[in-house]
Amino acid sequence: MISTEAQQKFGFKFGRNGAHASRTMMLSEITELFHGRTMDATAAQYQEDVELFNVLHKPTEKARKLTWRHLVDLYGMDTAIPLFRVFRRFWESDEQARTLLACQMGLARDPLLRISMNKILQLEPGQWLPREEMEQVFAEQCPDRYSPATLRSIAQNVNGTWTHAGFLQGRSKKHRTDPDIRPVNVAFALFMGYLQGLSGNRLFNTEWTRILECRTERLLELARQASHSGLLRFKHSSEVVEITFPDCLTKDEEAWLYE
Repeated sequence: MISTEAQQKFGFKFGRNGAHASRTMMLSEITELFHGRTMDATAAQYQEDVELFNVLHKPTEKARKLTWRHLVDLYGMDTAIPLFRVFRRFWESDEQARTLLACQMGLARDPLLRISMNKILQLEPGQWLPREEMEQVFAEQCPDRYSPATLRSIAQNVNGTWTHAGFLQGRSKKHRTDPDIRPVNVAFALFMGYLQGLSGNRLFNTEWTRILECRTERLLELARQASHSGLLRFKHSSEVVEITFPDCLTKDEEAWLYE
């Protein structure tokens, strides 16, 4: 595993703060922004769309600026950030994979959403998740940090994101469901492990693949399908697996993998 500093250069975020303190993963916002721009759009162009042209229909200048800040917090919104650049590229490859793809990006960028992951994975299919149980997760992980009102807001927001991504269903009463796992979702999970300095079989045993809840055989099959779509390069012979991501990183960025 490479250093935390190197991971941050790739776009990962750490700590205890995150956009889910006040927002969900803002799926409708990025869908609207990406619809109006090509995948090589700059951060300045996205910011202009939000703050100047108000394509997200926010009522005030303050709301527009705050929305942009949360989008940057969650996604980076800059192709100079490798994680965002590849996320944006993968977004165009499969419309059905987008909600889970956005959740995967949120997990890499928002420590609050990441804290909630184990609770989601512990639930059995169909099991009810009372909001208070998710509040308790954050109360235990961040003791004396949040007020009861903030705990409620965080729990509602993370549960909203998990619902959008297909892990929960229901409005006021949430139950565990199984998301639709697509080849691009597996490709992005493997890419996140790759950015952390992992390779070979270890790429299939990370927190990023664990959230997909697929057996290794299924992950291998979906990785093979992703390679046929040009999302990665996949070689599998007996027990040996080789995964690479041609044209996803610059030479300078590749060097960060050895820091």
